[in-house]
Amino acid sequence: MKQFWYGLALLVFLALPPVRELLESVMAFHMHMQMMLLFVSGLLMAPFFQKRFGHIFESFNKTGLPGVVIFLVIVVYWMMPRAMDEALEIWYVELWKFISLPFLAGVPLRDSWKKISKTFEVVLFLVLMVIFAVMAYLYIFAESTLCNNYLMIDQQTVGWGFAFFTLCIIMYILLVLFTDQSQYFGDDSETS
Repeated sequence: MKQFWYGLALLVFLALPPVRELLESVMAFHMHMQMMLLFVSGLLMAPFFQKRFGHIFESFNKTGLPGVVIFLVIVVYWMMPRAMDEALEIWYVELWKFISLPFLAGVPLRDSWKKISKTFEVVLFLVLMVIFAVMAYLYIFAESTLCNNYLMIDQQTVGWGFAFFTLCIIMYILLVLFTDQSQYFGDDSETS
């Protein structure tokens, strides 16, 4: 239950006007900090919703795949330059950001994570790696500004952030593929 309160406190903190204005004033803060923290607040609040509405999660997300698809759709939507611009200019799009990232990306992904196999986890990371690489290329090498509310240098900084995340995912996948993970994730029944 503590996680829920931490997640809710983070969501409320991010919604405060001075914090919101600060994080949205720089494109890298907006994309890589505010949106990521909104997603993390959803991850923290997920156990509360899983306990309270477990029957709903069991009926629509038995395999974990629907939750992952919802997560990917929401994440890809918020990576689009137009979505970022509209979030700064239209109040209900901003509200949608504060609802969709925690509750439609964070909560479903946490519910899905234990239901999907290790192989599917690697596939998910590969999909994210490709998406981040495309976004890095788009933001770094675009010849004009894609977001009307930010400068070209802000856009390139976001692109380099995506390139860094792509590199991190590549290193993680290599680590998972070429090391024995069973020593870290053993059977829980052995420790009892």
